[in-house]
Amino acid sequence: MFCDQCGTQSSPDQQFCSNCGHSFTGAPIAAAGAPPPVWTPPTGVQAHATRWIGAGWALVKADMGAYVLATLVFFLLSGVPFIQGALIAGFHIYTIKKMTGRRADFADLFKGFNFFIPTLVAMLLISVFTMIGTVFCIIPGLVVAAALKFTYLFIVDKRMDFWPAMQASHDIVKQDYFGFTVFLILAALVNVLGFLCCFFGLLVTFPLTIAAITVAYQEIVGFDPHSIDAV
Repeated sequence: MFCDQCGTQSSPDQQFCSNCGHSFTGAPIAAAGAPPPVWTPPTGVQAHATRWIGAGWALVKADMGAYVLATLVFFLLSGVPFIQGALIAGFHIYTIKKMTGRRADFADLFKGFNFFIPTLVAMLLISVFTMIGTVFCIIPGLVVAAALKFTYLFIVDKRMDFWPAMQASHDIVKQDYFGFTVFLILAALVNVLGFLCCFFGLLVTFPLTIAAITVAYQEIVGFDPHSIDAV
């Protein structure tokens, strides 16, 4: 099982998280020796790139000021080494709360640090795998990047460690490599357009792409209400 507060994996018979000390009392504890719950990917998944990007735009447009300010804070902090993964996770948490009608504030951008280790390792591995794929004629790099796009969402929503989260993301995307790669390319082109608009356009296009990925995850996987309320 995974701690609701920091995402650290713990054995089923533990009463407290070994990382943050959070008490598991009152939470359902699996019987000692029982295997951890297994997430089963949905079948027949197909990418709907334009629909997801359109839904992401509608989400950002409905609260433009807050998203622009949140993105500005994100950009200012993202230059600090090794924290980009936690910041991306925090932006997903912020967006999940927006999508589910919960109160979202700037503090949510920093809640990705509750999952600092898994997001850090995931970020490093995704960067390495994408770089290796890019060496082989670029296209494999795009496919790898697309295949791992839901990793941070699985970490914060399903409390998975970095490797199971990467595998879960791949289990979804491999059902439609082409469609999800097109989704990634369209999202990248949107950000290129934002960059060309005197850079400031990225303050709109970056949260749009984060929102589109989160919309896609909600449609395919669905959010865990307990996880949303715990962060």
